[in-house]
Amino acid sequence: MAGKLYGVGVGPGDPELLTLKAVRKIRDCDVLAVPGLKKEKTVSYQIVRQIVPEADSKECLLLDMPMTKDQQKLQDSRRKAFAALRQTLDQGRDIAFLTLGDPCIYSTYLSMHQMAARAGYETEIINGVPSFCAVSAKLNLGLAEQSQMLHIIPSTYGIEEGMRLPGTKVLMKAGRKLGEIKEHLLEETCRGQKIQAEMIENCGMAEERIYRSIDQMPQQAGYYTLMIVKEQES
Repeated sequence: MAGKLYGVGVGPGDPELLTLKAVRKIRDCDVLAVPGLKKEKTVSYQIVRQIVPEADSKECLLLDMPMTKDQQKLQDSRRKAFAALRQTLDQGRDIAFLTLGDPCIYSTYLSMHQMAARAGYETEIINGVPSFCAVSAKLNLGLAEQSQMLHIIPSTYGIEEGMRLPGTKVLMKAGRKLGEIKEHLLEETCRGQKIQAEMIENCGMAEERIYRSIDQMPQQAGYYTLMIVKEQES
């Protein structure tokens, strides 16, 4: 029998946000898989080993899956990564693929999940705490109430259309686009729009930084930066 592939969400950074189910599945699986060339430098692995120290003794598949918009490089890296997963699954061993936040939301794991399912392997997603929920809680701020809309926007792919949407906007991975985002928000403020914008860089990690206003935010921040933008009532 072939092994089973699990996409395990490990939360956004704080190891205490690992779910009991995620911990159990990591302990039960024969092999771990992480997107990176060195597990010690992989954020998802570093989160896990603080709660599951026995992870250090497990076999770990290191998958070179770079963040790129080059479709050819993206497809090549996915094929190579899945080939490594497939070889292990064919040995009858279960794999826990560790992924930041929740596997269902813009995760590296999803492409592996889809390829495995198409190839006939058994798959399962173990959901984790999404980064925007952790950021909202850390800011002591609600995301949406009653009929308010909530929009999750991947900042690396442009924000223009998303920023015109009504309601609360969550800008994921906003660090590199921060200057552009700030400029847009300041323009809206000048037009009389009342906006509340708060941001956390590296939520739940040692390098965590919290910004409570647009003016406090730098022009650029790290990859794990998330901003929450709320429209204020007049």
